[in-house]
Amino acid sequence: MVLPKESGPVSPGIGIRPRKVLLAACGTRGDVQPFLALAVALRRHGHTPLLAAPPSYASESAAYGVDFAAIDDGPTRILDEPETQRTIDGGLAGVRGKIAAARTVTRLKQLMIPSLRDVAAIAHDHGDVAAVVHSAASPAQHVADMLDVPAVVVALQPGWIPTDEFPCPLLPLPRVPRFLNRSTYAVVTAAQRSREVERWRTTELGLAARRHGARRWLRDPEGKRRPVLQSFSRHVTPVDPAWGDAVRTTGFWFLPRRPDWTPPTELARFLDEGEPPVYIGFGSMTGTRARRNNALVTEAVRLAGVRAVVATGWGGIEPGPPARDVLTIREAPHDWLFPRTAAVVHHGGPGTVGAALAAGRPQVLCPHMGDQSHWSARMRALGVAPAPLAARHLTAARLAEAIGRAVEDRRLRHRATEMAPVIRSEDGVDTAVNSLLSHLM
Repeated sequence: MVLPKESGPVSPGIGIRPRKVLLAACGTRGDVQPFLALAVALRRHGHTPLLAAPPSYASESAAYGVDFAAIDDGPTRILDEPETQRTIDGGLAGVRGKIAAARTVTRLKQLMIPSLRDVAAIAHDHGDVAAVVHSAASPAQHVADMLDVPAVVVALQPGWIPTDEFPCPLLPLPRVPRFLNRSTYAVVTAAQRSREVERWRTTELGLAARRHGARRWLRDPEGKRRPVLQSFSRHVTPVDPAWGDAVRTTGFWFLPRRPDWTPPTELARFLDEGEPPVYIGFGSMTGTRARRNNALVTEAVRLAGVRAVVATGWGGIEPGPPARDVLTIREAPHDWLFPRTAAVVHHGGPGTVGAALAAGRPQVLCPHMGDQSHWSARMRALGVAPAPLAARHLTAARLAEAIGRAVEDRRLRHRATEMAPVIRSEDGVDTAVNSLLSHLM
């Protein structure tokens, strides 16, 4: 792996005035960490990022010297609700899954308002904000409109920008004729419409009502296209040249390890004691099957005859009793751990996909829901992973077979090794910083 760049500030360069940039992020680690990576890079370029995110990210921001302001964590708390956990278990399958997903989106729109209020208050209190950078899933562009500054949209997954080239990857959809591709983005358009958000915009921010439409959220009040940064690689998932300069696909945004992080003694010892283990973790996917997942993973490791580091993450895998060939941890920096593994088994989130690609390791993907099916299909198409295993149909035997192939198949290992320098050379987060600053000059 390439050594991470220092996170300390440097001069922004001749003729470039230091800028304060408000980054609004809410959600799981996969939703917030890319924004922290962008903040670290902005700081390194001599600018002043302010990360507005849930309180749980305060200490990590401080470790990187990034200014932080806490916002309400409502959209994340929905993961603790039984209905959401059942939705994750079902993977949005069938009519019932689609109905549950629609209910979740409705609930999210309601829970989003307190966090948006916090972002607006932070923007008002800090002043001199040159731009608001926000996720496509969170309509903080209204705060930028309040400040009369640019809003920069971050697409953490493909599927937010309509195109005729391919169907929307955010949801598993049946194959459609090419002329219907654009129509599949109607789900995204509908998700962007919110009476609660519109009411907040007009009554609390004092802004004029916005006209709805398929792309209105991607345009500023004057009708100009808002810049979009796609935080993934064009070498991994397709892009549409017709999007033009307003949409920049930068490469993955990698966060360097915390300056104060050292590997736990137990983890370092386990890695030194034998062959490189397989990493197994499902990130922020929770659901109701944590105990079942522990038993399943433990048996799969035994059947495959490998060693494993199992990351419990947000609780998708319940910790089990100590085992000779299995070490259970909560989490560890992927850029440090993945190069020390034989393969990476995961849920298919874009952050984990990017880290495994950069490490040059074969993958086994167990998609739970949403865009994870897209990333899983792309990894197989790139030749770095066997066929994905849907989480709801996962068995110990199937997982063991896939692990065995990932570890032993020379073609998978060779292709993963080939992809690593391609992914690392993009330097996605610095590309994003340069693109962002070009809109502020």
